[in-house]
Amino acid sequence: MNAVISLCHFCEIHGPSVLFCTQPVRTQNTQTPRENGDQSKDDLESQLSRESKVRTPTSTVEAGATGDHPKNKTSDLCDACRSLPSSLPGYISHDHEALVSYASSQQPHHPQVFSMVRQACVRSLSCEVCQGREGPIFFGEEQQGYVLSYTFYISDSQARGLQRWYSIIVVMNDKIYLLNSWPFLVDHIKEVIDDLQEKAQKVYDIEQAKCPQRALRFGSSSINPANFRQQRGGTVRSLVELTNHKKLFLRLHSSFTWILKACGNRITEKLLEGPPTEDSIIDLEKQEETEEGFVKLFSKKATAIDSEVDEANKSEMSSDDDLEGKTLVPTFKNLRHLWKVLGDIKFHTLAHHVIIGNQIIIRGEQKPLVKSIIACLKSLLPKGCCRVVSHSDHYEESWRCNFLGLQKPVRLPNHIASSELFVLTDIAYRRGSFSNGPDDFVGYDFILKSPTDLPNKCPRVLVKMEKAIMNDSLNYVVVESMLVCLKEEWMNKVKVLFKFTKAGGSRTDAETKKLLHIVQAKEEDKQVLKFWMTGLSVQYRTHMLSTSMDNPR
Repeated sequence: MNAVISLCHFCEIHGPSVLFCTQPVRTQNTQTPRENGDQSKDDLESQLSRESKVRTPTSTVEAGATGDHPKNKTSDLCDACRSLPSSLPGYISHDHEALVSYASSQQPHHPQVFSMVRQACVRSLSCEVCQGREGPIFFGEEQQGYVLSYTFYISDSQARGLQRWYSIIVVMNDKIYLLNSWPFLVDHIKEVIDDLQEKAQKVYDIEQAKCPQRALRFGSSSINPANFRQQRGGTVRSLVELTNHKKLFLRLHSSFTWILKACGNRITEKLLEGPPTEDSIIDLEKQEETEEGFVKLFSKKATAIDSEVDEANKSEMSSDDDLEGKTLVPTFKNLRHLWKVLGDIKFHTLAHHVIIGNQIIIRGEQKPLVKSIIACLKSLLPKGCCRVVSHSDHYEESWRCNFLGLQKPVRLPNHIASSELFVLTDIAYRRGSFSNGPDDFVGYDFILKSPTDLPNKCPRVLVKMEKAIMNDSLNYVVVESMLVCLKEEWMNKVKVLFKFTKAGGSRTDAETKKLLHIVQAKEEDKQVLKFWMTGLSVQYRTHMLSTSMDNPR
């Protein structure tokens, strides 16, 4: 947590003063620390000075009108304003996992941080107080930081009013982070304050039992300039004396360090991914109304075709599970696995047919294997372009599905066999072959049939996809991320083309060609762009068409 916690005190002589301060110090290398305790003066000051040099520009940062650099004021401190002796610069603890050190000292060593803490101290003990004067309050501004201040009293039998006024402040630049941490900080700062007040109250009760100050003061009638401060101001005493705790500030160092570390661990920042992708919008559109009555906006109306396809897929699930339990069927895990088994030519042929929208027909006896091939090939397309019947006992037309799994005996109709808009993959299996596991394809052969003559130049998006898939030096998790980025990149080109052609009115071939040049698409990419346009979400289509109607050219 990039913040500073300070204990502040309202001194009867010097006014508001910073008594003790704990701050994180980012380090590159942390040596083995000593126990939480005294550090040598050179060790602490050298580490804090290094931090100052990292954050401070070459020109000196002035502390401002609220106070000079703390080193110039330490000699003027009274006992009540001093937390550490001059021989002890402070305490330091190391967090080796996070490479952070937590340093506690009388006051911040960085001039700019000192200025912010000093101003927060003055405001917390003068004007910025909550109702009743004890409790937490928030204040601050962008230039001087934001502050959570918790003011409280400590009993002192020799003080004016028999109590001293203190505050614990948390100063940081992130307003939202500080406000989100309010409940955590207030609860744990209150625990520290309760411990201080309990110890001070015990000392106060013992001193009052020996010599009641209240009765003594009210009974005294002789007040003159010589004894006025003694009668009204009392003796200046340190917090260590008030609590009778010699290692009080070592304990505060531990408490403040834990608060900073724990508060930093409980809230983490996450990178927002920006607007939703087309695939995520397609997923939302496929969701229906829930039982509780929540309605999804832009929900895609289910057609009879969709219902039939869903029923066909659902009916296969139970039979697939039974088949997997009885036989050891190898399956494909991802596109790279599919490429290594099929080889370069067969894989490229299948992938080319997939991205330009031709129907992919996988025919075989073993349903898990057929479904695994379809699942791998689907990852080449945006979700909106995928219409799947994973396994069927009869042929389904291409307008119903572009991925079709068929049982082995099923034959293609004559009008389909003469078409050029499909590729058939027959899975041949030699009986008696022994498979060693789910990745072993011994005895399997994959026969591709298609009357289509693919062009020599394949779409550029496929070239990039194949290059990533065939690069064995890349972890497949990275390959999956690259495929997502490539699909989203080309879907953005599709959106521009849709707005230009469909929502923008009629266009000439010359204008369309000029647009393709602008979006860095070539002639061989036109089939991909045209097919992928069918995968645009209903939300985007509706928005673009309504916009074009409202704003005609």
